Amino acid sequence: MKTALTIAGSDSSGGAGIQADIKTMTANGVYAMSAITALTAQNTTGVTGIFEATPEFLAQEIDAIFTDIYPDAVKIGMVSSAELIGVIAEKLHTYGAKHIVVDPVMVATSGSKLLRDDAVQALTEKLLPMAEVVTPNIPEAEILSGMKITDAAGMEVAAQRISEKYHCAVLCKGGHQINDADDLLWRNGCGKWFRGRRIDNPNTHGTGCTLSSAIASNLAKGYDLDASVERAKAYISGCLSAMLDLGHGSGPMNHMFALKGEFVGE
Repeated sequence: MKTALTIAGSDSSGGAGIQADIKTMTANGVYAMSAITALTAQNTTGVTGIFEATPEFLAQEIDAIFTDIYPDAVKIGMVSSAELIGVIAEKLHTYGAKHIVVDPVMVATSGSKLLRDDAVQALTEKLLPMAEVVTPNIPEAEILSGMKITDAAGMEVAAQRISEKYHCAVLCKGGHQINDADDLLWRNGCGKWFRGRRIDNPNTHGTGCTLSSAIASNLAKGYDLDASVERAKAYISGCLSAMLDLGHGSGPMNHMFALKGEFVGE
């Protein structure tokens, strides 16, 4: 069995963060491991508290994983301080980590800010250049590219800027009133659109975490980046189409929509 590591924050409500990543990796057939950067007190309506791991403890978590069950891919999600980002970059470099997917989590679906200003600089200087692919949504792509995005052409310009500046592939995710569900993969100087169908589901908590984890899972299994993105988009469409409805805000998706077997039940 192939293995994948998620380095991210814990979501106490289970729809995003470490919990979404583990569900996604499991549903996509890889063995999931985690290094937790922070505990969050959150639910579908917002984040009410963040308790960070110390840099020393995060280093121990990563050491414990790489020295025993070496991951075939690494997904990095919410890391809210420059010190923690520094630890992650150092450890991944030391262990020669491969297939690194960075989801630059800056703002939660609920609108809560998750990344301190000093951490943005550390993220762009230390982690993005190590990434095989970075997966910003429109607001995150605007921050990373330093420009406003109002249409598909703007997505192409922003993705090109980010890719050239940080020397990594960029999957610029649609939505946010720009388009329905079309994502743009930019790498090696050219772009490729991945068309998606808009699913009328208001419960989108954890979509970014889920997509990046699905991409990492498929990279771990040996698929190339194009196929990994295609498969990840198909998986997230299934999660949304299941129309799970939990909580009072933007609820979680059904990560296990395709799970069948005697232990699942009705």
